[in-house]
This record gives sequence, structure tokens and C-alpha cells, in this order.
Amino acid sequence: MLGKLLVIGFGPGDEKHITERAREAIQESDMIIGYKTYVDLIKDLITGKQIISTGMTEEVTRAQEAVKQAEQGKKVAVISSGDAGVYGMAGLVYEVLIEKGWKKDAGVEVEVIPGISAINSCAALLGAPIMHDACTISLSDHLTPWELIEKRIEAAAQADFVIAFYNPKSGRRTRQIMEAQKILLKHRSPDTPVGLVKSAYRDSQHVVLTNLKEMLDHEIGMLTTVIIGNSSTFFYDNLMITPRGYQRKYTLTQSVQPLKPHQRLQREAEPWALEQADALKTMKNKEFSIPVKESPREWAEEALNMILGESESFSQMVKQDYPSIFELAVSPGIANKKFTSKQMLILSELVGEDGGMEYTPDHYIKLQILTSEPNEIVEKLVQADFLISPIGDVLTVKACDFCDGEKRDAIPYAEELYEKLGGMELPKELKIGVNGCGMACYGAVKEDIGIVYRKGAFDLFLGAKTAGRSAHPGQMVAEGISPEKIIDVVEQIVQEYKQKAFPNERFYKFFKRIKRIQGFEYQDMTPTIKIEVPVCGE
Repeated sequence: MLGKLLVIGFGPGDEKHITERAREAIQESDMIIGYKTYVDLIKDLITGKQIISTGMTEEVTRAQEAVKQAEQGKKVAVISSGDAGVYGMAGLVYEVLIEKGWKKDAGVEVEVIPGISAINSCAALLGAPIMHDACTISLSDHLTPWELIEKRIEAAAQADFVIAFYNPKSGRRTRQIMEAQKILLKHRSPDTPVGLVKSAYRDSQHVVLTNLKEMLDHEIGMLTTVIIGNSSTFFYDNLMITPRGYQRKYTLTQSVQPLKPHQRLQREAEPWALEQADALKTMKNKEFSIPVKESPREWAEEALNMILGESESFSQMVKQDYPSIFELAVSPGIANKKFTSKQMLILSELVGEDGGMEYTPDHYIKLQILTSEPNEIVEKLVQADFLISPIGDVLTVKACDFCDGEKRDAIPYAEELYEKLGGMELPKELKIGVNGCGMACYGAVKEDIGIVYRKGAFDLFLGAKTAGRSAHPGQMVAEGISPEKIIDVVEQIVQEYKQKAFPNERFYKFFKRIKRIQGFEYQDMTPTIKIEVPVCGE
């Protein structure tokens, strides 16, 4: 009978980091085959087992012996530190089997048992250096030509990967790590953070934080993993951290106080992380006003940023200056739907080749502009008579053109709604639609909150669902609301939604759930769908 090959990665070496399945596999094995150092690391787990251990460069011999013993009916554990599939024994075992004509369904059974690779264990000791795209490169040219390794380092350096170097140096291989440093310095700052971790989670563990220029001033050996940061990696309080992304995104609510990549705990990114104050303030900037929401957290962050900017104690932090993506929406106005040629030229100039413009059904143009100076963008747009709005989970006021302004009675109320509520951050995007006459041709009744001006007063519609098989208009909840009251009524509805809705809960779902909002009762507007049987009977 054929035996079984158990190819085991036992992690960095500390018994606490060996998986339960790896322990079980070692216990059920008849024989342990591995590199001498690895055998010694788990000696307490293999008492009483038959052991075959060989030197560092004898991987092929170990794989061949493991296959031979398994074909004779034994359960053989082939051990690797870290993960057996990352510079471990898994690939060699399969290669030996394939050369012998092995088939998965009829040959020796193989189970590869994963473990914690060095890139992961070392990263945990350093902080969080591999939060963004990363790669591993072995500097050992024992099995790979050095010319090919150089090409891989060059490619990874150009692509700004976080890089983990395995097998960086040995007693006889000393030039490879120096050559790697030279390649990296062609593409990265000398101040790029570097972490050196020797023997992670073992008795001789040693961790060093340094930079690309000075990394060779420290001891690097065969048991060291070298982690090179990318251009956004930074040091903070003896930690090495890589942000999850390069560019930060601004909307109008953030334009006055932009945040660095590692300061992005904003409601937009992590909705559960921060509570925002209800107040909507207006902050002056030069000759224009920018609507922003303020909270105690934002004031605290502004103060902290001022301190960090002036303090020399944070000089170890690597400063990066990336163009940020400034996102906002622009329109000619609440009632005006006509862009001028001058305005279109300004948009083209500001967006440039690398930005983006998207026209929406709401008569807005959504902009994505690469810039590190969002305030300057806002100023130019305001000077060009644009109405500017934030995008995302905010309140949007959309209105008809009031027959090119001829039916102008309702225009002031639409503009006041925008001034009071436009851009307010909410659990989910909410649209208020305003129609200037009873024809309602602009479709206000199809919005979350619809307002139709008719016979000198307003009709109010709530809870439209715009998509899906059960799409429906909003239900009429009130007729003839006086112009003096309509703003307050809508504002109270919005505030109740803001305070009581779940994160990402759309307005129609909220209305359906709570059944009553500001005295208006919910009625089920979902259409009944009846599927007719075809005439042919099929």
C-alpha cells in the first residue's frame, strides 16, 4: 500500500505559531525529513519519530528520499520553516513525483499544510509594512541565475512594490545584498524605511529599523529577512507602516483640512470609526465660502497636525507629497442648466489629461482632479460661477429648470434647500427633487424626497425606489404645504433620517422600517407583479 506525504510549514519556529493541523500531521507521521536546523526547532514535537536530516543545499535529496519512503507505505512529514510553498519543500516534492509519472488520483497521497511565511511573521514584528502590494525575492543564486534575480529586483523597484528579501546573505554570498541596494537606490529615496528581522519569534530574534542608505551598516545574514518599504512607507514610534493606498481623496467637506494617508480614519473610509457633529458650518477662505462639517475629532486632528508639523521629534517620519484626488460635483446652478463655453474651458483646464469628468442625469458634472491644492480648485470654480457640491453619501438637491426661469415662484425655495441642506453627510446618499409646477416633468416624485409646487403650495412625496423590479414613485404624504413651512418640514425629515438610519440604509428602506417619520405614515407602494401565462401555454 502507498503511504502519504505530509509537506508541512511550521511557521517561524516558535511552537505557539505552529498550526493545529501541522501538529496533528507531525504526530501522525512515521518519519520526519528536513533540514537539520528545522528539525532542531521542533525537536520537542518529534520525540520517538524516525528522523532524516540533511544540510542546507540538499533539498532535492530530501524530496527524493521522502517520495521513496512514501512509496514504501510510510507516512512521511517533509518539514519547512515558514510556509512549505514559499521557498520551501512543496514544489520540489511535486517535481520529484512528476518525474516519476505520479498522478494525483492513483499515486502517493500528498497534503500540503500551510504555515506562516517569513514575510508575514517579520511584518508583524515591524508593525504593518506590507499593507499595500508586496513581493518576495530570494537573493540566493543557488537555484536561480543572478542575472534573472537582478531583473526581478529592478522590476519590483520600478513598480514601487514593498519588497521582502529572503536569503539575503551568507558566508560565501556577500555581494548580492549590496547589488540589490544599488538597484533600489536608482528608484527610491535613500530615506526609504527598511526593516531587518533576524530569527523571528526564536530565542535569537533581533529587529532593526533603518533606511535604504544605511541598511548595510547593520548585520544581515542567512536568517535575516529584509523588508524594503515603498515610497509611501513611514516610521512612527518604532513601527514601520505602509498605508493601504497612495492617494488620498478629498471632497469639499475635507478641502480645508486635508489628511495624510495614515490619518484617514474618516467616516467616508470607515463609517463606524467616527461620529460626526450635526452642525453644518461655513468656513471662510479668501473671498469664497466652503461648506464643511466640523466635529471635536476634526478640531483635535487639526491641532495635532499643527503640532506634528512643527515638532522635530517626528523627523523620522518619511514625508511624501502625492497629488491627491479631489472629488466634487459642479453645475451652473439650481435652476440654471446651461453651461457656458468659458465654464467648459475652465473644467477642461482643471481636470487635465489625468483627471476625469462624468455627466450625471442630475445635471451635475462629477470631477476627479489630481491636485495637492484643493482650495485653489474651489476658488477657480467659484470665480467661474459654478455651484459646487461634495459627492458621496451626502444630500443632493436637484431641480427642474422652471421652464427656463419663467415659472420662477418655487426657485427661491429650491435654492434655500440647497443652502441649508446641500452636502450634508448622511447614512446614504439622499436626493431631494424639486418641480416648479404640477406637471412634475422633471420627476421629483421619483426621488427620496419629492417636492412639487402647485397652486401656490407644495405637495410632498416620500420614499421613492428608483431601481429594481419593485421600483415605485414616492408616496404622496401631504398636499398644499405652505411655502413658509416647506423648508422646516423637509429639514426635520432629513434630520430624523440622519439620526436614526442605519449605515448605508437608503431612505425608502428607512421609511419602510420605522413606519412613521415626522408624523407621516408609511404606505407600501411596492407594485404587485403578476406574470401572465403565455397564450401558447408554454
